[in-house]
Amino acid sequence: MKIEQVHTRPDPYAPYLLSQAIRAGGLVYVSGQAGVGDDGAIVGADDFDAQAEQAFSNLRRALEAGGSSLRHVVKVTIFLTSMANFGKIVELRRRWFAPPYPADTIVEVSALYSPDAMIEIEAIAAVAGG
Repeated sequence: MKIEQVHTRPDPYAPYLLSQAIRAGGLVYVSGQAGVGDDGAIVGADDFDAQAEQAFSNLRRALEAGGSSLRHVVKVTIFLTSMANFGKIVELRRRWFAPPYPADTIVEVSALYSPDAMIEIEAIAAVAGG
């Protein structure tokens, strides 16, 4: 099986020796996407809505770079630092995904890679047309 690293420009994950995504066997495996801007900094340190929008936007960019899209996501895992934002996630899923909605796991964690990060999203998607 051929395994390919997916690159985005810019790639804020490169300094950490992480791949934005890996394409293998007709699937794209996307690393956790946080509310990080192109400069590598968290957007809106205390603003869940801003971070969530950026995280979903980053997810879309990584999927597209891997030859897929939000429409082809089959499994998503969303990490939150507070389940108080669960209702917002349901609305965001409705806006960013379409039926049939992907399988999903939502997990509350005590912390993410940065103390300012409030959300991280990882996904598995089918390669478009594959």
